Amino acid sequence: MSVKIGVFDSGVGGLAVANALRRAFPNNEILLREDKEHVPYGLRQPAEILGFVIPVFQAMIADGCQLIVVACNTVSTTLISELRERFTIPLVAVEPMIKPAAALTKSKVIAVCATPTTLASSRYKWLKKNYAKNIKVLEPDCGDWPAMIEHQTVDHQKIVYHINESLRAGTDVIVLACTHYHWIEDEIVALAAGRATVLQPEQAIIEQLKRVLAQLA
Repeated sequence: MSVKIGVFDSGVGGLAVANALRRAFPNNEILLREDKEHVPYGLRQPAEILGFVIPVFQAMIADGCQLIVVACNTVSTTLISELRERFTIPLVAVEPMIKPAAALTKSKVIAVCATPTTLASSRYKWLKKNYAKNIKVLEPDCGDWPAMIEHQTVDHQKIVYHINESLRAGTDVIVLACTHYHWIEDEIVALAAGRATVLQPEQAIIEQLKRVLAQLA
């Protein structure tokens, strides 16, 4: 059964996820929607973001989407419960990969690259409390990275500085907790080569989608 899958993100980060899903699910239609007018979300308050997201989701459902991948850590960590109450179709959330990072680290130091709104969310705090109790979690100052990536004005020296600072502090797992950062994943992997593993959620999204699609079949 072919299912129309919606992918939503504030900006270009969603395209990386949509591309991965198109490769993984070639027989399904992938509908990507972005909110270019209000990107980036990472410095905004959840109530403001909710007002942006609701009409986009309504339009995606009107366009025939039978499930939506919320390819935005900021939205998922702050608003997913409210969105699931409003919409009856399945919503596949993306959130910081604290659990797999905690299981993988040997140094007991991980770095989470995320937006300020994600880092301030109760969901993120819950993930740290439950999965990283005995682990040092570094949070590099990368709140302006989404805007840099969105507008193709990436300051590579800034990325080098913050990743190297994390590595010098003992990080052996780097979590990319904003889908915008998937566009600079190769650069971060190169910087971390031999010193740290870089995690991002595209494969986890694919696996979760397989389970959801099986339920819809």
